[in-house]
Amino acid sequence: MPSPASRRSFLKHAALGIPAALALPALARAQSPATGSAKSAPPAKERTADLVVIGGGLGGCAAALAAAKRGLHVILTEETDWIGGQLTAQAVPPDENALIETVGGTRSYLELRQRIRDYYARNFPLTAKARANPKLNPGGGGVSKLCHEPRIALAALEEMFAPFVASRRVEILRRHQATAADVDGDRVGAVRIRNLDTGHASVLRAPLFVDATETGELLPLTGTEYVTGAEARSETGEPRAKEVAQPHNHQAFTCCFAMDYLAGEDHVINRPRDYSFWRDHVPPLTPAWSGKLLSLFYSQPRTLQPFNMGFDPAKGTGLFHYRQIAERAHFAPGTYAGNITLVNWPQNDYMLGNLYDVPAAEAAQHLEGGKQLSLSWLYWLQTAGPRPDGGTGWKGLRLRPDLVGTEDGLAKCPYIRESRRIRAEFTVTELHVGAEARAQQLGLKAAAEATATPFADSVGIGSYNIDLHPSSGGDNYIDFQTRPFQIPLGTLLPKRIENLLPASKNIGTTHLTNGCYRLHPVEWNIGESVGELAAFCAARKEPPRAVRAKAGLLEDFQKQLVAAGVPLAWPKA
Repeated sequence: MPSPASRRSFLKHAALGIPAALALPALARAQSPATGSAKSAPPAKERTADLVVIGGGLGGCAAALAAAKRGLHVILTEETDWIGGQLTAQAVPPDENALIETVGGTRSYLELRQRIRDYYARNFPLTAKARANPKLNPGGGGVSKLCHEPRIALAALEEMFAPFVASRRVEILRRHQATAADVDGDRVGAVRIRNLDTGHASVLRAPLFVDATETGELLPLTGTEYVTGAEARSETGEPRAKEVAQPHNHQAFTCCFAMDYLAGEDHVINRPRDYSFWRDHVPPLTPAWSGKLLSLFYSQPRTLQPFNMGFDPAKGTGLFHYRQIAERAHFAPGTYAGNITLVNWPQNDYMLGNLYDVPAAEAAQHLEGGKQLSLSWLYWLQTAGPRPDGGTGWKGLRLRPDLVGTEDGLAKCPYIRESRRIRAEFTVTELHVGAEARAQQLGLKAAAEATATPFADSVGIGSYNIDLHPSSGGDNYIDFQTRPFQIPLGTLLPKRIENLLPASKNIGTTHLTNGCYRLHPVEWNIGESVGELAAFCAARKEPPRAVRAKAGLLEDFQKQLVAAGVPLAWPKA
């Protein structure tokens, strides 16, 4: 039985009322159970497992799969009805390093990518040319070598889980939200979850817990120390850090949506309620934005100068091509009425507030604001967007709710770029991965000649620029080069709590370095290494912290990772 102190902790955190921002479409039902009052609800059902993973995004999926492959019984929860996080429920095609087809991802991540391609090959009428291309980009978009529909990634993930679900080694509890935690000293004893459809509660117990939520929801629930927003330069030593900490300065979130274009047809949506506001809105940023947000001009991320990528859905060029997820030329005639694009563009980044560590009503207001912005952007393109012929409006742009599995046509969850982050045993800063900072440290004239700081406790690798979108604190883009980097085990270990591990954007990074550790293959690698760590600790009967502290254990764990297909260092040039 939990101690009196831990029971008090459970009740305390249950009473916090912390919003589950990513489940806000169901928030009202979560607060008022569909099956009646709290008095009539059945008692909480207790479940036990070897590992409990809260959050079914890419990191959570990778953690659950890795642990299950090692024989652990895993319970995985997800607030929506789609696992996969940013790749599915948030509808974002993968942002990856340029070498991902051959290096820069774990073996299982590359398997996921191959399963996505295989799904198209098995189920879609590809042209002979497309079928013969082993590196087919189904969507043809420019942002990734594998642009695709979100539901295809969902199908590939479900395939990967199928044998473990069949054997009940993995139990996936969809539409469940964490609401409280039982904490005794420095250990988490249990996490309480709620079924968002019925209101019924369950209590999950395990020796080890993983927070793979998009905003680090378990951190406040468990009392785990964490940081948010921008740190002060005096804390991190980063040249580009703020003079004074700004904990509420978060990267923008985006309510993504899919649309195609049918020339000669009229698919104009009803005028959004807040269209007038967004039509006239100029983002209050420093350095200044290029003008009105609803415009083809925006701040070029690196130079911050006004930039227009262009937009012509009839030709599939410019912004339309940028995140295109279906290229009809790859498929038999009639498969698609038109090319399809995923709208995650500068013009629908919501910068006016945050989704966590604010009152629930405020979070709900900002999420609704993000939805209104995205719908207003679509309406502006349909009615006011400039055309090459001198006219305005592309009436043939059609919202595609069927592709994202919602009624309003917007992705199930907002695309979250920045989470609560644990105060970790080790924190990666700009000084470890920034190209200019590293070149200065190494006495090199060219940033391209620098290498990132090597970490003896590496549990994976990644590569991406530090890419921060405009923020709720009034910052314009912050975008600068990094060098291919490693993921230190120390970033996965909270300073105090012994049996809670992060597996998403909540690891020991800073506001700046989150910008290069937040992408799809890195999040998957983080989750996979956490799942492997859980299995290693169960087999060796050692706590996670000991694996980093004891050289022999660390060496054995790293051998396990390499055997599982997790690269620990970038190949030497």
